[in-house]
Amino acid sequence: MAEAAAAAGSGAGGSPEPGSGGSGGWRRPHGPLQRYYGPSAAEAAEAAPDPADINGPHFDPEVFLTKVRSECSLAQLLAREAELGREIRALDSDMQTLLYENYNKFISATDTIRKMKVDFRHMEAEMDDLAANMAAISTSSARVSAALQDRHRRGAQLAGVQALLRKLQSLVEVPGRLRCWAAPGAEPARALRCHARARAVLRHYRHLPSFRAIEDESRAIMADLAQRLRARLRDETLDPKELTECVEMLLQLEEPPEELCEEFLSHAGARLEAELAALEAELPPPAAPGAAATPPPASDILDFVDRGSSAFVGSLCVLAGSYRSLFEGWAGAGPGRLEAFAAALTARYFELLERRLALERGLGDTSLLVRALDRFHRRLRALLELLPAAGAEAGAALVARAARERVDRYLRALQTFFMGCLGDVRQALAAPRPPGKEGPGLPDLLATLAASVLGQLKAVLAYVQLFTAKDVAFASLPYFKGEFCVEAVREGLVVAFVRWLCRTARGFADGPAERGAPAAPPALLLLLARLCLDYEATTISYILTLTDEQFPPQDGARAVTPGPVLCAEARAAAQRLLDHYVQAQGAAVAQMLRKSVETRDWLSTVEPRNVRAVMKRVVEDITAIDVQVGQLFEEGVRRAQSSDSSRRAFSVYSSSRAPGRYAPSYTPSAPMDTHLLSNIQKLFSERIDIFSPVEFNKVSVLTGIIKISLKTLLECVRLRTLGRFGLQQVQVDGHYLQLYLWRFAADERVVQGLLDEVAASAAHRCLDPVPMEHSVVELICERG
Repeated sequence: MAEAAAAAGSGAGGSPEPGSGGSGGWRRPHGPLQRYYGPSAAEAAEAAPDPADINGPHFDPEVFLTKVRSECSLAQLLAREAELGREIRALDSDMQTLLYENYNKFISATDTIRKMKVDFRHMEAEMDDLAANMAAISTSSARVSAALQDRHRRGAQLAGVQALLRKLQSLVEVPGRLRCWAAPGAEPARALRCHARARAVLRHYRHLPSFRAIEDESRAIMADLAQRLRARLRDETLDPKELTECVEMLLQLEEPPEELCEEFLSHAGARLEAELAALEAELPPPAAPGAAATPPPASDILDFVDRGSSAFVGSLCVLAGSYRSLFEGWAGAGPGRLEAFAAALTARYFELLERRLALERGLGDTSLLVRALDRFHRRLRALLELLPAAGAEAGAALVARAARERVDRYLRALQTFFMGCLGDVRQALAAPRPPGKEGPGLPDLLATLAASVLGQLKAVLAYVQLFTAKDVAFASLPYFKGEFCVEAVREGLVVAFVRWLCRTARGFADGPAERGAPAAPPALLLLLARLCLDYEATTISYILTLTDEQFPPQDGARAVTPGPVLCAEARAAAQRLLDHYVQAQGAAVAQMLRKSVETRDWLSTVEPRNVRAVMKRVVEDITAIDVQVGQLFEEGVRRAQSSDSSRRAFSVYSSSRAPGRYAPSYTPSAPMDTHLLSNIQKLFSERIDIFSPVEFNKVSVLTGIIKISLKTLLECVRLRTLGRFGLQQVQVDGHYLQLYLWRFAADERVVQGLLDEVAASAAHRCLDPVPMEHSVVELICERG
């Protein structure tokens, strides 16, 4: 209940507040007067309206009583009533005290107010007099203002009359001014401005005689000026700016726009034709078919493009802009007329530039060509902003053709460079070697050739990359983002060169037989085979990767030649070269053997005492070939050799029959027995493929050469008829070859089998087949 009573009595009038001393007791509000007069305006604005607050400005007795009756008990109501009574009495006491304390001040204030009322009445009287005076002054001011307005009106009329007189004076002076400014060599532009200002007034007042005279005189002066301007318009020495000014003044003189348009285009065309003629004068006349090559031009391509861009293209841009500004409002000067005029001239300019580009026969400085094409494209792009149909596609095609032509020339330069390198290699191989001084070996020649060709190709790619540099304007064209990178560079340059290199290298194996040309040195065939094999292993993939990095193909570009396809072509070329090398070297050795067999009388030969010199030469040549091939190719895999390969007995009979068993019966009367036995032995021996493809190793190459040589020896022996000593000589030669050739072959059984066939054929063709003792054969071979 006590809490309810405290809540009911809250507010400024009766709410308890803690004392300043913090004793917890209750103290009175700030003061009765403050509560009486209420809170300040700021406090009232900040406080929310509360009708139950007895000290608030929004106090409502009915609301307060309803709240108190509903919240407080009877005892609380009685206590609240007693408290309110005490507060009323305290307020009355405070008011009385305040009144007693300030009674004298109230009396003095009353006297002061009474005096102020008297003074106020005096002031009101003075104000009435002042108002009367002000009314009189206002009336006088109105009269003065009316007089001033009348004066201003008359002044304005006078100024208008003076202005009209000045205008009339200026109109009167117009003919004199026009005559002065329109005179030859004067200022016709000022005359036109003066006439333009006076023309409307003179036409408006033409019905007046004086104005008509002024207008007629002015018109005559301007007509004379127009005649002089037309005469000047026909002057061919006018530059574009002077031509524009002349036509503009004629248009201001209201000359027919159609005639001026025709004269403008005619004069502009004549000037542009003169500039094109100056460019054409720098070019030699087109050469007739079969005529000698024209000399190179005196200036480079950049100077030619600079002159064409600054003279022709710059003048065309100025004239096109002037045409638009002069005849923009005339219906007959549509865009098609100007674009048709410009298209014909730009087509001729492109033709001259094509002829100049065709004179760039050599490679020259590619950066110079790129700069020239870049400037041409930039100036052409500025022209196309004014004339969109003035040859945009033709200009882009011209730049693309120039770039593709330079790439084709680089391809031909690479081909020429490669042939030059091959010439150097052939010269180094054919050069005589002084005694004790060796020339460069095949590995050195191969390394020099491969490094030179690869370095030249990388340099060419760096030059071609200038066409796609970021600071080049035409590099943003679609052609240089896609087709140029794929078709021109990758396929047209890199892939084409690799394929040409493989065809050229292969041509050394195929060409001489077809064209009757001299055969290539065997060492060159071997070197080219190794080069193509290296290209197949690493070089082709490196070149293609480098090309794709420098010229990345765009999405949607056409299919490119895969790297494995080029590698297969390089390997096929290497295989053909190596096969031809084996055939050539085998044929050289076989030629010696064939001549040695064909030039000897095998029936009447003497008993053999040594190995024939040709067999020693064969072993020496095979040894030299082994050294030569070993410089470029790996050893290869050999079949396991028997322990007595070098000491194996060489018999004139097949290994399937013993010489002692069949020697007594081997007579001319029974030749079928030995032939039959030889054929039976062949059925159980392995077939030897003489011209099978060789592998890329030294053992396989030497085996192929030995097979060709011994097969030739076999065929030559089959065509000869031998005596006893002839058979024994074949026996000695065969054993000597067996002693040395087995170590070069991949399988010694190949050498042994062919030599057995040679011996068997010699025995079959012998009239008195008596072989030499094996110990004697070994002694002769060791001594030889």
